[in-house]
Amino acid sequence: MTYCVAIKLHAGLVFLSDSRTNAGLDQINTFRKMIVYEKPDDRFMVLLSAGNLSVSQSVREILQVEQLKEHPDSEPITIWNAKSMFDAARVLGSAIRHVYERDGVSLKAAGVEFNVSLIFGGQIKGEGMRLFQVYSAGNFIEATPETPYFQVGESKYGKPVLDRVITPEMPLDEAAKCALVSMDSTLKSNLSVGLPLDLVVYEADQFRTDKIVCIDENNPYFRMLHATWGVKLRQVFDSIEDPVWDGGHTEIPLKAASGRSKALKKITTPEEKLI
Repeated sequence: MTYCVAIKLHAGLVFLSDSRTNAGLDQINTFRKMIVYEKPDDRFMVLLSAGNLSVSQSVREILQVEQLKEHPDSEPITIWNAKSMFDAARVLGSAIRHVYERDGVSLKAAGVEFNVSLIFGGQIKGEGMRLFQVYSAGNFIEATPETPYFQVGESKYGKPVLDRVITPEMPLDEAAKCALVSMDSTLKSNLSVGLPLDLVVYEADQFRTDKIVCIDENNPYFRMLHATWGVKLRQVFDSIEDPVWDGGHTEIPLKAASGRSKALKKITTPEEKLI
């Protein structure tokens, strides 16, 4: 499996992916799931992939040459000449359908599901940054201020911290920290996600970035974050009062003064009824 997350802020974009594709007692494989497409002073785009590895790798290769024609006489649209990220996402959708038309029947005959989930985001000169989640059918949705991040793969473990922390107004470095905490939570709870990690932080209107890092088990910052997050969680947990049943010395008892909740029925055993 895998876990990828991308966050869209007013200040820029954050992309993070792990690199584990198979996990078992005797087989662990590593493949990069992030690819950066950059044309200096014109466009900067990042693709994150999850799902069937053969499908996602085929899509990545075809995307670089895929052409989308609006009309027979019009110039083909590619990710390199698209005027908007929306059109670039349409080219990506076309590449997915291209792979499905080529391999879908054979995969189905072999009992393999055509499964790919992608996150595609970036900025093309002349418009603002945009972020999309793209599905196996080639259709996609776009991030909004109300939903400023996307996840693919093993998303459930790292989602709570994103929901509580991420806002479009937050600084890029804070969002990168939040993404890493989200990844650390996923690594802790799921062995199918693993190091190394790929992290890209893009600042709005730059069309390039030097904030690209591969994070392995020896990375000092990630080791510090992993240890600190665990300790701080425990401290916060310990600082919350234990439940009190009778009101005692607290103004927030677990049980109301009226007794048991009316919605709860106590079922007694036949033996208890005879007593």
